[in-house]
Amino acid sequence: MRDRFKRSVERLVPAETRLGDLFWPFQRSTERKAPAARRRPPDGSPLVEVADFGSNPGQLRMFLHIPEGLSAGRPLVLVLHGCQQDAESYDRAAGWSSLAEERGFAVVYAQQREANNPRLCFTWFRPSEVTRDRGETMSIRQIVAHAAGQARSDAARIYITGLSAGGAMTAAMLANYPALFAGGAIIAGLPFGAARDATRAFEAMEAAPERTPREWSDLVRTVSPRIARKPAISIWHGTADATVALSNGEALVEQWRDLYRLPKDAFVEKRLKGRRTRIWPDKDGKPLVTFHEIDGMGHGTPVLPGEGGGYAASAEPFMLKVGFSSTIEIAKEWGLTRKWKR
Repeated sequence: MRDRFKRSVERLVPAETRLGDLFWPFQRSTERKAPAARRRPPDGSPLVEVADFGSNPGQLRMFLHIPEGLSAGRPLVLVLHGCQQDAESYDRAAGWSSLAEERGFAVVYAQQREANNPRLCFTWFRPSEVTRDRGETMSIRQIVAHAAGQARSDAARIYITGLSAGGAMTAAMLANYPALFAGGAIIAGLPFGAARDATRAFEAMEAAPERTPREWSDLVRTVSPRIARKPAISIWHGTADATVALSNGEALVEQWRDLYRLPKDAFVEKRLKGRRTRIWPDKDGKPLVTFHEIDGMGHGTPVLPGEGGGYAASAEPFMLKVGFSSTIEIAKEWGLTRKWKR
């Protein structure tokens, strides 16, 4: 079964790529220092690389966009790309920076380095990288803090989203730092604690581990025993995803629904063309867990080609045209699409 799964994933990547490269290396040198960051955005990209944002134990890169004239107290969105992507390619198709220009918020990307992983995957399965204040999670935390300071962002309106390995890392950030985020959108990702090494990561991608809702939520409780502020969790997954099985989206629902003590059957269901949405609200009617199942969609982020904020300016790997822009839909959930006056 696992061999068939690996072969199916290998068809998604270049022939010369070994599937194991998605998770290489298992050991990171503690003596290697991150090279100096380059501040040279490519032609047409609004993202600017920030060289010095902290101790950066995970050796990640940071790319920031603050619209000109952005006033203090505006929101901040953190984006984590998927494997075989980088900040600029993801932004071209997802359109977060263009939406930020139109609606008035800052956007920051954390980017993996080839020295850490040749396929640019975040190391979502390795405990040392997803433990609070260590490894890649600490680097991402520092990126958020630096971006929020530069943009003078509203600390109550910081959001996070990510695809695939970036989606799994989004889940890890929400689990470790729930008080930091007002909301998080996990696209084709995996629940926090789904794997602790590369072998179990492959198994989890094929099918989420069998755990009770309480067992899933306890993984978050272990790292965040007290959650005074509950970030709204939005989960997006294609029903035909052959890389990260739909069962992982379902496990994410159970992890956060049980953590927030929301009854399993107490959801509101909506049906749009090609999409089923279930919403678990709190006692005041505020959506706390939302699950979007996209009919027939494979592995990737739903995008919509077009001009303007939140639309895909170019075709990029694992950015899928399915008739709507998840960027715009997520921004609506977070209240970021209201008109902004410069």
